[in-house]
Amino acid sequence: MKVSPIHTNVFKEGEDLLFFIAKHVPKLKDGSVLVVTSKIVALAEGAVVTAPTPRAKDALIHAESDWQLQAKGGKITLKDGLLMWNAGIDESNAKGNIILLPKDSFASAQKLQKALKRKYKIKKLGVIVSDSRVMPLRAGVVGVALGYAGFKGVRDYRGKKDIFGRRLKVTQTNVADSLATAAIVAMGEGNERQPLAVIENAPVVFSGRVNKKELLIPMKDDMYAPLFRSVARSRRTKN
Repeated sequence: MKVSPIHTNVFKEGEDLLFFIAKHVPKLKDGSVLVVTSKIVALAEGAVVTAPTPRAKDALIHAESDWQLQAKGGKITLKDGLLMWNAGIDESNAKGNIILLPKDSFASAQKLQKALKRKYKIKKLGVIVSDSRVMPLRAGVVGVALGYAGFKGVRDYRGKKDIFGRRLKVTQTNVADSLATAAIVAMGEGNERQPLAVIENAPVVFSGRVNKKELLIPMKDDMYAPLFRSVARSRRTKN
């Protein structure tokens, strides 16, 4: 698998994203996966606001999240089934504004995928709208696929046997987030100006249909559910 970050001009709010991609990625091979940072997708869609005071920022986080928990320096939030810091709002490289997450990253990815397949005259193309996140008890950020199109986001090993013939019961590989992480390692998180990456020879199963819920686990079924319930009980006791 080969990951190639793409150095670009600075993307401006309201700029045509399809034209921007075509300008900086003159060729795409059939079977490639294009990773696009959520920031430039949001800028293209006009998801930019101002929050001049801490209270305004706090209200924005509340409005953008489905669930929130106060933490040191910000809030742990749940948005669209994903745990994230401060509902994903981004102040870095935003010229004093706040960039929200795209309204529907799966729809954005699908729209791009269809247009780019026509543009490059290819049949198989994956598109990922990526973001970065912090994992509990681990330093640094990893990637997450907020939305994707053109391939299956999960590789399911359940029912298959391991090398010793033991049948696997729960093992699945999160393909979409793994590819997003590989791309983010190459694209960087600072002033690299590499908001795009092309992945070639990725071990994915291309598909015309994507189940946008295939990576989500209901809170009640999650292995970390006892931790969340414990935190909730602790907060009720303290209050």
